[in-house]
Amino acid sequence: KAEGSPGQVSPKSYGSKTNNIVCGDVLCDKSQTNKPIHVKEYSIIIQGQEIFYLEAGKENKETILLLHGFPTSSHMYRNLIPVLAEEFHLVAPDYVGYGRSSMPTVDEFEYTFENQAKIIEEFTEEIGLEKYNLYVMDYGAPIGFRIAFENPEKVDSFIVQNGNAYDEGLQEFWDDIKVWWYDKTPENEKKLHHLVTLEATKWQYTHGTRNPDVIDSSNWETDQLRLDRPGNASIQLAMLYDYKTNVPLYPQWQQYFQEYQPPMLITWGANDYIFPEIGAHQYERDLNNVEKYILDTGHFALEEDLDFIAQKISKFLD
Repeated sequence: KAEGSPGQVSPKSYGSKTNNIVCGDVLCDKSQTNKPIHVKEYSIIIQGQEIFYLEAGKENKETILLLHGFPTSSHMYRNLIPVLAEEFHLVAPDYVGYGRSSMPTVDEFEYTFENQAKIIEEFTEEIGLEKYNLYVMDYGAPIGFRIAFENPEKVDSFIVQNGNAYDEGLQEFWDDIKVWWYDKTPENEKKLHHLVTLEATKWQYTHGTRNPDVIDSSNWETDQLRLDRPGNASIQLAMLYDYKTNVPLYPQWQQYFQEYQPPMLITWGANDYIFPEIGAHQYERDLNNVEKYILDTGHFALEEDLDFIAQKISKFLD
């Protein structure tokens, strides 16, 4: 993208670690050859908010728009992007209040899934994404499905990793949250404050994994630094409360699946307590072209099964 396009800030370098090779602005590829892979950082102003995003690959390739979950950001895709950048054009934005995007207070910005989806939709238009494949995970699923429902012609396919669109997928983890949704008292809210603590953040990354001791600690360290910013806990509670607005939309999204039949690759951590495996199987009720892999890992499946998922994405989009 040419410098000086509307609202865009000049690119900055981005560091990552792939196959134990520490790389800077020029990242080493998965085959460890001398062919460089460039991953850039950008920021762009959308609706008065600075939206941070990572971008890699060539724009004439198939585009994958990567939408992150809670409590993370584009950081969750830091290892996947370099692995796929030779084959695809990848873009991973941070939502408002997450990662390195703007973080207005709950009094300054209405933290809802509808607003987040509108900003990401406008973001794609501003950077010139006319068609793309959607990688959705956790919160990324209701944001991505809202966008696809409104713009079915723009979405070629889905890669779904522990992202729900069915009533069956909201089980025990959601019990106290549902009580709060329909009885919004300080007492019911207080029961959920633990969800923004370091213990809970680390648990999200390690629970249900095969080897919890080898999960990269930068995940919960990075996320928790952002959760601990003054006012961010209120933002997360606002988003969690607004999740209830997604549930009535499940039938609309299912109707969209039935009508448009987007191809879908599912790579799902079977041991996820937040979005359990049963949610993965429901998509086959409405879609004819589903490629599904249930993996022996937890909520953030990329942390243990990066190579497997990357290989399946490559073949799926070929």
